[in-house]
Amino acid sequence: MPEPFKNNFDEKAIRSMAAHFERVAPGFDRTGFITYATEGLECLELKARSNRIVDAMEEYLPDNFPAAADVLVASLAPRAELADGELVNGDSVNGIRGWLIMPVADYVARRGQTHLALSLDVLKEMTSRFSSEFAIRPFLHSQTEATLEIISQWVADDDEHVRRLVSEGTRPRLPWGMRLSGFVSDPEPLLPLLDRLKDDPSEYVRRSVANNLNDVAKDHADWVVDIARDWLQEASNARQRLVRHALRTLIKAGHPGALQVLGYGPAELKIRRFDIQQAQVMLGGAVEFDLELESSSEREQPLIIDYALHHRRADGKTMAKVFKWKTLTLDGGAYFHGTKRHSMKPITTRRYYAGEHTVEILVNGQSLACRAFWLRLE
Repeated sequence: MPEPFKNNFDEKAIRSMAAHFERVAPGFDRTGFITYATEGLECLELKARSNRIVDAMEEYLPDNFPAAADVLVASLAPRAELADGELVNGDSVNGIRGWLIMPVADYVARRGQTHLALSLDVLKEMTSRFSSEFAIRPFLHSQTEATLEIISQWVADDDEHVRRLVSEGTRPRLPWGMRLSGFVSDPEPLLPLLDRLKDDPSEYVRRSVANNLNDVAKDHADWVVDIARDWLQEASNARQRLVRHALRTLIKAGHPGALQVLGYGPAELKIRRFDIQQAQVMLGGAVEFDLELESSSEREQPLIIDYALHHRRADGKTMAKVFKWKTLTLDGGAYFHGTKRHSMKPITTRRYYAGEHTVEILVNGQSLACRAFWLRLE
């Protein structure tokens, strides 16, 4: 069984952090810090453990933030320990890196609000050793314009992790991060940053740009479609991949503008066969279905074939979740035949209810057919 994430903040890790603080600040109370940070540690989960370490840092680092910032930066692992530009997790005899950056960055977010430029410089140093995408968000929330002005200079940084911090840290709806409500309401300030990063040499950065636009599309679909249309003009293959990834949620939702931008028009098809192989499916099993389509067009058609599973809820109503299936080009008058097996095993993010469920076939955003099956829990 994999080691729980929370164990990245175990007593060994805290002792390592304390040793690095003492190494660069000889007066640091190593014993007091360890005792404070490890109190009740076994009862805490990941974020609570990280917060406990931040509390200990507040207690034992200098009250003067610039002085504390000097300790933090000096305690970081040397850049030479980062292998081929990739983040290396784990303990280091030469400095802090990996998961331990998380509470260190959160400390900066908590204590550095009145020292914006210094705090951002510190987070910039840290992001190469793990990520500062969560810790930078309080600054974007409370000091938006000033923070944007500073990080706009980072889009040309030599370090891809710093450039990615610009696009990832500004995501309006970053999972597990503070929601940036200002950008949810008005994403326009993000465009100059994303536009300068859209052709970044690093796919790591370009994918982050796509994720940022995908976030924005949940609230400003047409705005993102307009950007996509503009970016696809004389676009490289890399930029085309970025745009497709940025539009993925809109494509799943069948947004006409997003489909049109990517060249997917209304599908001209006939359903020859769509069968669910089992009338009843036991929880823990799988629903299997066959689909056969015939093109009713004389020309070839680019097709995105998805399916939606309409899950039964406690109140008897259903909620659909769309899943990707096939992307293909179908010749005029040609056929497509495919089979799909969808697992109905229990997962932590969904509660299943017995009763009728529905599989819906979606092609280029259009609903073509539905079939029902019965889910049994026992």
